[in-house]
Amino acid sequence: MITADLHSHTLYSHAKDTVEAMAAAAFAKGLAVFGFSEHSLRPAGYRYATDYQEKLAAGFPSYIEEVRAEQERYRGKMRVLLALEQDYIPAEEDFARAACAAQPFDYVIGGLHFQGHWGFDGSAAEWADLSPAACETHFARYYEDLERMARTGLFQIAAHPDLVKLFKKDAFHAWLEKPESLALVEKALVAMKECGMAMEVSSAALRKGLGEPYPAPPLMRCAASINLPISFGSDSHATGDVAFGFDELAAYAKSFGYTQSVWFEQRVMQFRSFI
Repeated sequence: MITADLHSHTLYSHAKDTVEAMAAAAFAKGLAVFGFSEHSLRPAGYRYATDYQEKLAAGFPSYIEEVRAEQERYRGKMRVLLALEQDYIPAEEDFARAACAAQPFDYVIGGLHFQGHWGFDGSAAEWADLSPAACETHFARYYEDLERMARTGLFQIAAHPDLVKLFKKDAFHAWLEKPESLALVEKALVAMKECGMAMEVSSAALRKGLGEPYPAPPLMRCAASINLPISFGSDSHATGDVAFGFDELAAYAKSFGYTQSVWFEQRVMQFRSFI
């Protein structure tokens, strides 16, 4: 049984529910560890067509205060952690460094959502007419950026480590069959291992109808082969998403030999059995 969900969002960004409601949902579902990992602010110019940055900027101090209040409410009953999902943009590393140090976060999740100024997970329409070669260029860049992200030393967890497959799953799996592609993936995962990070295993892809979690089986095999720690996350955007699909995630991770996941408190890795 998975009892630690380290990836969640609130109405301060583009999610639906309050900090208090999300914590209550986590407790009701029997979680022992629940992490609030609200999205980060981004530098100017990095935006989706529909965005939440102004709302987040205005509400972020309240978000911090409310998470602290939930930590007190559940003290001795459930560990409530203060975290951040920080967008990693290679050209804006100084911005990320400052954001990661701005609060005493228990951990920071590194998320790749942008290539240049393009938020690549924003719209299926933007991928629809891309050629196979263009898709493969984006896939390769994603893993080059993932390695760079790990090497910064800023992050404890790599979020949804094949998010780039979201709108092109079949093309992504075809790309993974190439030895040179797996070599890029392995370099990124080795960098994570060497830098003390964990790889997130996320049920968000199940909610989005992809038929498999993040990450896909080839990445799980590679991670297991190097003993890369894993964490579990629902990437919840509403109370009903909290711990979504965790029975399936547990069976999935176990099939690759995993019996423990990790969580972080004051950026120190802790282990927790899930079987």
